[in-house]
Amino acid sequence: MQDKREILKTIKELLDGKKAENIVILDVSKHTNIADYFVIATANSSIHAKALTDYLVEELEKRGIKPDHLEGVEGGGWILIDLIDIIVHIFLREWREYYDLEWLYSSAERVDV
Repeated sequence: MQDKREILKTIKELLDGKKAENIVILDVSKHTNIADYFVIATANSSIHAKALTDYLVEELEKRGIKPDHLEGVEGGGWILIDLIDIIVHIFLREWREYYDLEWLYSSAERVDV
């Protein structure tokens, strides 16, 4: 398997290339046991969120990285892509503001890749 930092860089580049906004990567390894990293991004609409998800999953699978599971794809307000050590959160703006994971994990280190 690829290095986690390389996977994070790939995820960020893929999301950025499809116009995801405000992409943030948090190292949550010291704050939770569910993952080492959260990638948080904003989509412009539920259609955009679904398109981001489909594209990201497809491109990661081409690289041999298969999600463990997906949640929220039907609603599109908050889509979660679980890659075990990395969880990608794709939010609509209002959902991201409401759940405010950056505030919940404000003591987590922001990762620049």
